[in-house]
Amino acid sequence: MSIAVTGATGQLGRLVVEDLLRRGVAAHDIIATGRNTDRLADLAERGVHVRQADFTDPTGLTEAFKGARKVLLVSTTTVGERFDNHTRAIDAAALAGAELIAYTSTLNAHTASMILADAHARTERYLRDSGVPGVVLRNGWYLENYTSQIPLYLRSGVVPGSAGAGRVSAASRRDYAEAAATVLTAEGHAGSVYELGGDTAFSLAELATALSAATGQEVVYGDLPAERFRSALLDAGLPAELAEVLADSDLGLKRGELFTDSPDLSRLIGRPTTTLTDALTGALGS
Repeated sequence: MSIAVTGATGQLGRLVVEDLLRRGVAAHDIIATGRNTDRLADLAERGVHVRQADFTDPTGLTEAFKGARKVLLVSTTTVGERFDNHTRAIDAAALAGAELIAYTSTLNAHTASMILADAHARTERYLRDSGVPGVVLRNGWYLENYTSQIPLYLRSGVVPGSAGAGRVSAASRRDYAEAAATVLTAEGHAGSVYELGGDTAFSLAELATALSAATGQEVVYGDLPAERFRSALLDAGLPAELAEVLADSDLGLKRGELFTDSPDLSRLIGRPTTTLTDALTGALGS
C-alpha cells in the first residue's frame, strides 16, 4: 500500500510523512512530493520515495502519484490559484489509479463565507464528483498562527484583530497531521467529512490573557475595524493578498466560521487536542 503526500516540503505535509513513519508504515510505501525535492533529501536517505510535483504540470503530477493507492492532497497556499491546482491534482490522482483521495479543506467550508472557504468548498464538490472515493479533512485554524506572532504581541503589548468576541477552535499542526495519518492508514473513512478543531475554543481576548499569564507581561486584545486591521498587517510587511485574507478571516471568526464543537479531531487522534496553554508554553520555551 503506497501513500502519496503532497506538500511534503511544507510544515503540515512533512509532519504527516513523519507520523506515517512513526506508525510503522514502511518508508518504501510512502511517496513524498514537493516542488523542490532537495528539501526532501533526508527523507530519501531514509528510504521514502521522493518525487517532484508541480501543481501546474498535470503530466508530472500523474507521474508523481503513480503507484499510490491513497493520496493526501494538502491544500496549496496561493489563494487565487488554489482551486485550479487542486483540480489538476485530483485529476492526476485519478489517472494514476488512486483508490482514495484525502483533502485538507477548511472548517465549515460548506457554510462559511470567508474568502478562504470558496476554493475549499469548490474543491470538495470537485472531489465528490471525481469518481474517486474521498475523505474531507476540514482543518480549523492552527495554533501556530498565533504562537508564531508572540514576539510581535509582546513588543506591542497587543493582540490585534477584528474578531470581536468570536471563538476559534484552533489546534496544532501536529494534531491535524495525526488526523490525516489516521485516515491514510485505516480503512472505513471513504466518504467521510470531518470537522476538525481543538477541544476548547478561545477568543482573541482569552489568547491575550493566556499569553499574559504565561509571560508575566500584560498583553491585551485590540479589536479593530477590518480595514484598520488589514492596514496594520500591510504595515507589518505582509503581502496585500495575505493581509486581505487574514483580515477577512477574522471577520469569519467573529461570525463563528472558525468554531466547531465536533469531537472529530480528538477522536481521530485518540487523545485530547493540544491546548492553548501548552502551545504558548512550548513556543515560549523553544
